[in-house]
Amino acid sequence: MPGLLTSEKRLTILTVGLLATFAFSITPASAQRAASCHNGQNFDQFLAGLKQQAVAAGVSQRAMAEASPYLVYDQGIVNRDRGQRVFGQLFTQFAGRMAADYRMQNGQLKIKANAAAFARAEKEYGVPPAVIAAFWALESDFGVQMGNLQTLRSLVSLAYDCRRSKMFQDETIAALKIIDRGDLSPAEMIGSWAGELGQTQFLPTHYFNYAVDYDGDGHRNLLRSPADVIGSTAHYISTGLKWRRGEPWLQEVRVTENIPWDQADLTIQLPRAKWASFGVSYPDGRPLPNDTMPASLLLPMGRHGPAFLAYANFAAYTEWNNSLIYSTTAAYLATRINGASKMRQPSAPVAQLSHPELRELQQLLAKRGFNVGKIDGILGQQSRTAVKAMQVKFGLPADSWPTVELLAALKSGH
Repeated sequence: MPGLLTSEKRLTILTVGLLATFAFSITPASAQRAASCHNGQNFDQFLAGLKQQAVAAGVSQRAMAEASPYLVYDQGIVNRDRGQRVFGQLFTQFAGRMAADYRMQNGQLKIKANAAAFARAEKEYGVPPAVIAAFWALESDFGVQMGNLQTLRSLVSLAYDCRRSKMFQDETIAALKIIDRGDLSPAEMIGSWAGELGQTQFLPTHYFNYAVDYDGDGHRNLLRSPADVIGSTAHYISTGLKWRRGEPWLQEVRVTENIPWDQADLTIQLPRAKWASFGVSYPDGRPLPNDTMPASLLLPMGRHGPAFLAYANFAAYTEWNNSLIYSTTAAYLATRINGASKMRQPSAPVAQLSHPELRELQQLLAKRGFNVGKIDGILGQQSRTAVKAMQVKFGLPADSWPTVELLAALKSGH
């Protein structure tokens, strides 16, 4: 989902979200904690101020009256947001499950069944059908799993919570604008616990700004209209994520053992001819084009795992969801729907540090002055950058993948 991560999509690099189950009840103590960032206001006082903001932003009194019964606090929503746990998962495991053959096949069937809408979207926005279909598949299995919670209740509860209050206040106002525009009624607004709506799980701000009426019924309905889903998703990818018409996004490649591994980084772009000179080729051994098209070498599991050339359009995937494991899976699934072969599997299992080992690694990196963000056992981009720097220092292959050898070197104090 664009901008926010939930359920299986709530990922950080090499991590999948595991949600706990909570009771959906409000307690005075929890409400008081939530009020601490609102000058001690209780929820009713906070809500009154939020409604005033919505009216000032142009929401009509009619829409406000329709929505008011749904603007209630639910501590269970806040618990879900705060109660996530994580466990490590390799890219090949995640992609094997989330980009399975049936999703590829269903994506191809959806493109055929909605050929006119996909063709129109590609003509108007330049986004290939496979790219749209892959997000559609991963976000909701083409509308099968959109969530079953009242969106306004979720949004206003998270707005009252202190962690991302401003963001969810804005999302609540956007949801009210969607109602005011006549796209959805408050009762129709059913989605995930974090407030995303529709078959490609748009936050309300994205829904309001990018949804288009592709079926011509006068409404932008991303819950039930496949045409609206296709057009709106293409609009967001093109305009919001700056998709580059006619250019590739991801391509599997084969690497050799003598590549300068420190060049394998999304922040480094080299011409395909340069990658070819390093020995990078297509998976079947065919040479890469001897041209100047820039690309980054992406190694989601280090030098022993799958390898891809990531082009400028790959940035749209990391902007949609900044988890490397999710964005790479979404881009890979799009290539599969577009006719690419299944990616090659590693010749041998790729070793992965455990969650406690990754935490220890982050602590050791932080002691050496690296900013790794939160020390949480999650290999984010800051941690990968620090890993690469220390691999260079210790003379290890600098592929940004943490290993037991690197951990041992850091622990030795060298």
